[in-house]
Amino acid sequence: MNRLPRLLAAMLIGVTALATGPATASAQPPAAAQQVVSQYIAANDGTPLFYKDWGPKDGPVVSFSHGWPLNSDSWESQMLFLAERGFRVIAHDRRGHGRSGQAWANNNMDQYADDLAAVLDALNVRDVTLVGFSTGGGEVTRYLGRHGSARVKRLVLVSAVTPIMVRNADNPNGVPLDVFDGLRKASLDNRAQLYRDIASGPFFGFNRAGAKVSPGLIESFWVQGMQASHKSTFDAIQAFSESNFVEDLKRVTVPTLVIHGDDDQIVPIQTSARATVKLVKGARLIEYAGGPHGITDTHKDRLNQDLLNFLK
Repeated sequence: MNRLPRLLAAMLIGVTALATGPATASAQPPAAAQQVVSQYIAANDGTPLFYKDWGPKDGPVVSFSHGWPLNSDSWESQMLFLAERGFRVIAHDRRGHGRSGQAWANNNMDQYADDLAAVLDALNVRDVTLVGFSTGGGEVTRYLGRHGSARVKRLVLVSAVTPIMVRNADNPNGVPLDVFDGLRKASLDNRAQLYRDIASGPFFGFNRAGAKVSPGLIESFWVQGMQASHKSTFDAIQAFSESNFVEDLKRVTVPTLVIHGDDDQIVPIQTSARATVKLVKGARLIEYAGGPHGITDTHKDRLNQDLLNFLK
């Protein structure tokens, strides 16, 4: 073989090596590239539950359960505040809300409690402080009633729907059923407008004289509401209004803090927080003068400090 054919042969061998080398390497990526990271936990019926897990993993654990029709984003002020102070903070989107699966069935308080149990069990956390807002207050209370306090160290109820919202024979001073029927009708007629009306009016107290209206808070409420399933939010109206938590509250044995605004137009304080503390032995009530339902935002600095004081 003369010099030119030998040179061409060497070039062909080199090109073949370059072509086949990377292909072989790409077929066997590093082990780290094959790892799958998920922000979802499966409920006992298979519904995927989105969750957040912030802060140091060895810090004291605080779990947050949100209100209707919101999701875990509604707790970001409290989660950021506590995570920056060494706490591990966990919050999930309730089934049918936010980024969780839009389950058609089981949109009820027992299942909400079981979903919370699925999250805490999957993460295997203990000595948890459960914090529940509005509907989430019912969720954490029903969790204790159904699953006990083996994983729980403390309980905080913020603007919670406990012990029962609707007016009936056992709760003669409750909210009339036709109020919730009107809520259901408005949801079916135009739930987008309903969420905007709630947020721009009674939820944050923006309908009160002299209130400083925040378009950002209204938009945030609306966006979170519209991320949720129409079916799930419709079913949840019955769940948060008609569920009776009296027996659940009587079973609570952990230190309990109840926080509520005395101008709450959504969950009136007289038949909720003031009645709740009478059912939980040793429970402490903090009332926010002039506070609306959405005190997690309107009174976030005070609420953050009250939570920190209780955790310490």
